[in-house]
This record gives sequence, structure tokens and C-alpha cells, in this order.
Amino acid sequence: MDRAKVPLAVLCERNLMTYSFDPELVPWAAQLQPSDYADVAGARAELAAIMAQLPVYQPDEPVEVADHMVAGPPGAPEVPVRVYRPHGVTEPMPGLLYMHWGGLISGDLDTNHSAVLRIAEQARVMVFSMDYRLAPEHPFPDGLHDCCAVLEWVVGHSSELGVDTDRLGVGGDSAGGALAAGLALLARDRGLRLRMQCLSFPELDDRMDTQSALAFVDTPMLDRASALMSWHHYLGGKDASERTDVSPYAAPGRAEDLTGLPATFISSCEFDPLRDDDLGFARRLIEAGVPTELHHYPGTFHACTGITDVAVSERMVRDQIDAIRRGLHGWRKACGGPGTGVTVGAPPSSRPPLRR
Repeated sequence: MDRAKVPLAVLCERNLMTYSFDPELVPWAAQLQPSDYADVAGARAELAAIMAQLPVYQPDEPVEVADHMVAGPPGAPEVPVRVYRPHGVTEPMPGLLYMHWGGLISGDLDTNHSAVLRIAEQARVMVFSMDYRLAPEHPFPDGLHDCCAVLEWVVGHSSELGVDTDRLGVGGDSAGGALAAGLALLARDRGLRLRMQCLSFPELDDRMDTQSALAFVDTPMLDRASALMSWHHYLGGKDASERTDVSPYAAPGRAEDLTGLPATFISSCEFDPLRDDDLGFARRLIEAGVPTELHHYPGTFHACTGITDVAVSERMVRDQIDAIRRGLHGWRKACGGPGTGVTVGAPPSSRPPLRR
């Protein structure tokens, strides 16, 4: 189907006419149906096929890419890690651990290859992407513990890697945001210092009881049913009524204490079941004294950043990269200090231009 000529009947059939999508996103909305996470094998194959069809980002400046095998948690296998390093940097540089998307059940090192390649080039940071273990075969905490093992490896091998451990961050989109936020909590509690966390439309709370989580049952890319199934797999095959004492490391939105977390960038999409959890998490971070930058994008749906020829999607990616560059290159020198509320970026004079 030509995305520029989606029949009106298709939009009506899926009830998408009720959503005020950005005009450039409208042609895509009817075609980007949520993955069926009940069919794990099918969802994995679907994501791999989609990513294989997309063009790979071509950086203007060289980025060195190297694969490593890192010791996993005790008793667990090694964790595959792909390291992206901007070429020509000789001094210790900031580092960012970036977890891929995929509903916590799908994805691998190739899933976010283009995204992290662009981050490494334009934010001028070393990026560590990891192939963490996936649910349902490996429910929480296996994937998170893999990510923590990689963080400990980066800190322990910082000299040979050329990473400045005073400028480390974590980040991720969607399910990757769940792992990033959980890792930030775990790092805080284990005494591992982070400079920032970058959470793009993150999956934060398994309870799914907000207005957006209840209302958005037919939205593109992610709807209520697919989000619930993602949590079902990640939390050991248990439905909401069967869960007791869910760890905030698994569902960071459940964390009661957010003090001491690193400075945070968080984005949300208007027509996304996760929207209200993301907005609420940002508010609670501010109330806890965490420097927090919140970007909410009207007319968007979950993970629309993958549509690279749409202006709002490009703006979302550029805002994210801008925040990473400011956060890890020293605009905010302290993490966990007094918060100033919702910010919309550093002063213009301190914001170096980004290349498209």
C-alpha cells in the first residue's frame, strides 16, 4: 500500500479518524499496526524484517564500531556488546549505555544500529549497545542484570576503553527506556554514579491504569493490548491480578523514592498508551529534586521516530541527541542536585548546532 494514498475506509476501520495525528504521520498510521506480542516468534521475525528493510544511517564523520563479549552476571552467559566510538578522539570521552527497543521480548544488536550510530557521531559520545536476554525465556531480572554487568564492565575497563566515568549515562527507547530507568535506579542503589538518563517514550509501569493506557486500544505501533502482553512476558507470564511485589527495577514507575537519580531527559507521544506514565514520572522526578527535561510531542504516536522523513520525528531525534550532548559534555555538572522544574533545553549560547 502506498503510504501517501491510504484509503479513508482503512482509517475509519481502525478508528484512527478520532486521533489528530500530525498531518505527515497520517499516511503511516493505518499501516503501522502494533506487534502481536502474544506470538513471540512472529514478533521477533517481524521486527527483524522491518529493520532489515530500513536504510542504515551513514554518518558524515567516521565512527568506529567494534563487537565485544562481556562477562555476564554470575552463572549467566556472556553479553554481546557493540561499541561505537567517534573517530579521532584521543582523550577520555563520555559514555552512554543504550538499550534497544522491542517490547522486552524482541530485538538485538542490529535493531538500534542506525540510531546509536547517529548518537555516537552527533553527540560525540561512546555508545555501548547490548544484546540483553529477552523475555519470555528470560524474564526480569535477567535482561536488567545483563545491562548492569555491561555498566560494571565499562566502569572497570574505562582506561582501556577511553571512557570518562564521571560522564556516563544510560538511555533507551520504549522497552529500552524501561531497562535504562531500571538500571539508573539499580546503579544509584549500588553506588554507581551516572550523569544522566535519556528516556524516549519509555515503558515504565506494568499497572497500565492511567487515562492514556485505558483509552488507547487501537493506536499505531503500540496499543493497550500489546503493552500489557509485553509486561506479561517480562514479569514471568503473570497477569496484573497475579502480580505481587513487582520490583521498581522492573517497573520504574512503581519506585517510591526517585531522589538521587541522574539528570533526566524524557519524551512522550500524545497518542501513546504510555503517555501518562511518562508525564507522571517526569513530574515525580522534578518533585524529587532531579533535574528533568520533558518534551511532549502533540500529534505523535509511539515510536514514530522510526519514520525518518517526517519533520516531527526528525525533531524528536534531534532533541534527544541535543540533550545527550548537553547532559554528558558538561552543561549540567551535578547529577541528583536540586531540580529546577521542566526545562526546554540549555540557553541558546550553550547549545552547539546539530547537523541534519
